Amino acid sequence: MTTPTPRVDGRTARSERTRNAIVDAHVTLITDGDMRPTADRIAKLAGVSLRALWSHFADMEALMTASAQRILERRDAAHRPISPDLPLAERIDRYCRQRAKLNDLVGPAARAAALKEPFSPALQRYRKLHVERARDEVAALFADVIADDQELLDAITVVSMWNMWDTLRTPMELTSETAAAILHRTVSALLTKH
Repeated sequence: MTTPTPRVDGRTARSERTRNAIVDAHVTLITDGDMRPTADRIAKLAGVSLRALWSHFADMEALMTASAQRILERRDAAHRPISPDLPLAERIDRYCRQRAKLNDLVGPAARAAALKEPFSPALQRYRKLHVERARDEVAALFADVIADDQELLDAITVVSMWNMWDTLRTPMELTSETAAAILHRTVSALLTKH
């Protein structure tokens, strides 16, 4: 006997598609450099009315929250675990290459979020979550070197985050490859000469 496939209400499916289209449009605009997309631009790109946008999101804070979640999901999908059993030099190399890729991936959204973060409890929570996850990764990946040295853990976490990456890439105008080399040099120095 086969289990019947549950029926999906057409209105629910359409509503979910509309909601996803709005979030995707918001993320696309931000990724393309529109740091403060208006509801009009978001709705137009999503192919929905303003009324539909506001029926799915109470305000821009709610939309930013959904978009931040989407960015974290993309970051998670791009993340590849690194074995802590690898030799230290190889772990550092893989970690720095991956951080470079992930920082470039989240960069536009992080820039847009930075404009609103001081006024957005949701964005503040997502940033804290992102930092905690990065810190946990560093702690697990380099546990044999860090041990209980919290300053070293914090130092590696900070230099690996988007803020430093953005300084290298934006005002200093360095290529991703050069910024990755600087990240690698910094993390290597911290882990091998502490």
